[in-house]
Amino acid sequence: MNKKLLIAGTILGILGIILGAFAAHGLEKVVNENSIKSFETGVRYQMYHAFLLLIVANFSFMTNKVKSRLLVLVLVGVLFFSFSIYGLATNALTSFDFKNIAFITPIGGLILILAWALMLMSFLKTKFD
Repeated sequence: MNKKLLIAGTILGILGIILGAFAAHGLEKVVNENSIKSFETGVRYQMYHAFLLLIVANFSFMTNKVKSRLLVLVLVGVLFFSFSIYGLATNALTSFDFKNIAFITPIGGLILILAWALMLMSFLKTKFD
């Protein structure tokens, strides 16, 4: 499970860096400043959760069951939250209207909140020295 967390966190981080560079250098001439800021919000939250997965992989006190659930919640949450923001921010550049699926952005945010709540519950159940 730790290897899966490390790989997923690393992939999210790599994609975050690529997408952040794209926002900074590729989008500035084709979308407005508000769209770039929105895109950067998606990148920021993706990177936060990339680091979260890398950190959780090193928690020896957390069960693999909790780690597995966290992994799924974070991946689905980032996919719904960050990637829908990427689509919405670049909506003018595509033939698909991402506004039709904008409702998944807050669902993704809720899923990310659930991941953090699951982690909190795991911490509260764990006896620390």
